[in-house]
Amino acid sequence: SVLADYIVNEVQEVYRLQGVKINDKHIEVIVRQMLRKIVVLDPGETHLLPGDLIERSKLMEENEIANNANLRPATWEPQLLGITKASLATESFISAASFQETTRVLTDASVNGRCDELRGLKENVIVGRLIPAGTGLVHHSERRHHRHPSHSHHKDKKSTVDANLMSHFK
Repeated sequence: SVLADYIVNEVQEVYRLQGVKINDKHIEVIVRQMLRKIVVLDPGETHLLPGDLIERSKLMEENEIANNANLRPATWEPQLLGITKASLATESFISAASFQETTRVLTDASVNGRCDELRGLKENVIVGRLIPAGTGLVHHSERRHHRHPSHSHHKDKKSTVDANLMSHFK
C-alpha cells in the first residue's frame, strides 16, 4: 500500500542518514504488523459494526461470506498502530502476554473466555509445539483441516484447541 511504502521509506531514510543499510523486508515485516488492523467504515450486510477495530483477515472472511451470498460487503480503512499497541493487539493472547502487560493480557483473556488458536510462530514456540512453518507447516495444515472441515462452530474449535494445548502439559 502507499502508506506502508511511505513508512518504509521514511524509516530507511533515518537509517541511511546514519550510514546503516537495512534490507526493506525487515522494516516491511514490522510495518505489516502495524497495519494489520482495520476500522470498519460501513458494515454493509455483514455481522460487523461501524467503528469495529478488527484484523484485516477477519474482515476479508466476512466480506467473502457476504459476496458469496450476494450481500453488500463492508468498507474499511487501514488503522496504523504503534509498535507496542500492534504487539498487544494480536489475536493470540499468549503472544501478547509474552510481550508486555502480562497480567492485564492474561486477566482480560480469562475474563472474556478467549481461546488462543496457536496460529503464529511465537505462541507455538511458547507452548513447545512445532511452528507453522517449514516442516511444521504440514502438521499445522493437517490439524487445521481436521478441525475445520467446513468451518465448525467456535465451541468445537475451542474444545479441540483446549485438548491439544492441555495434552502438552500432561
